[in-house]
Amino acid sequence: PPSCPTSTPAPGCRSAPTPWPTCRRATRPRCIFFLGRLMFRGMAGTGAKISLEAVFPTAKEFQPDLILRDGMDMGACLIAERLGIPHLPTPSGAVNILDPADVLPYLNASREEVGLPTHDDPLSIAPYGRVDCVPPELTFARNLPPTFSYRQTVDVERASVLPRWVAELPTDRPLVYAAIGTAMPKMLELMDAAEGGPELPPGFPDPTATLRTIADAVSRLEECTVVLTTSGVPLDTDSLPSNVHVTERLPQPILLESVDVFLTHGGFNSIRESLRTATPLAVLPQFGDQHANARRVEELGLGRHVTDTTPEGIAAVCREVLADDAITARARTARLAMLATPGIETAVGDLEKLAG
Repeated sequence: PPSCPTSTPAPGCRSAPTPWPTCRRATRPRCIFFLGRLMFRGMAGTGAKISLEAVFPTAKEFQPDLILRDGMDMGACLIAERLGIPHLPTPSGAVNILDPADVLPYLNASREEVGLPTHDDPLSIAPYGRVDCVPPELTFARNLPPTFSYRQTVDVERASVLPRWVAELPTDRPLVYAAIGTAMPKMLELMDAAEGGPELPPGFPDPTATLRTIADAVSRLEECTVVLTTSGVPLDTDSLPSNVHVTERLPQPILLESVDVFLTHGGFNSIRESLRTATPLAVLPQFGDQHANARRVEELGLGRHVTDTTPEGIAAVCREVLADDAITARARTARLAMLATPGIETAVGDLEKLAG
């Protein structure tokens, strides 16, 4: 944005501008798609070269046999190629929407600039495949081959438990869980800390307004018990009915084991956790990979993509999911497929074989 400096005083930090005015004229989904492409291109271009320069000396000294990298870390591709070792992107929403053909010219330009061979194959960005936490038939990353698939873990601390008040909720009606995720609250924190005043990125929804809409939507589900987590985003709860229970946060993977429908923003972590617990989904995407995730959820028959984003429209989709036995059955099938996928502990042997 115009208020963002072209350089920062923090040691080791560098930034580059993006065509903000162009994004301002686009619809939100199109703007988000456009920004995603810009981000990937930047990571394959300038970002990859910066990463190579900063990290390669350490990597050379450490002498790894294999690199596990974040899906957006194109610099790790260059490091692995220079060291002559395999590399694998790990599960992330970014990997799901990555178009290898789109970033190939930018990555090749970086390769050429640092003295590495260029490639004609877009999949040279992941020549050894990738790691996934869902079985191949349920993958959300259709542009890259899922070479190694492992079962989604229950990612909570061993001592984690649900609050006692959750155990006392009525069980004679459907239980709906609604959450805003963690990225939007983090963006709100960054906005509050901004020196020039709060300014959202183009196409990025207002977290406070989004949470208010979700609260208004679940308030219409009089026939359900609702648990709504805010993740710290401010919410006036005075007008909410007694069947809507609001809390800042709780161990989501545990609660999902007993939920009849999950109204979610569609982050990939939340979706994987829902597949693990056979929880039907109503996906209200906000930014990033979430729009693609919502479409994939509906395509797989695991829930519905919320396209009418009014409170009435959101509530209607929740009711549709609750009433659709086919979604429930498909969610159970997906869970069985997840449980039939090897555990993450088998990754060590697989990676050793790949590394030779």
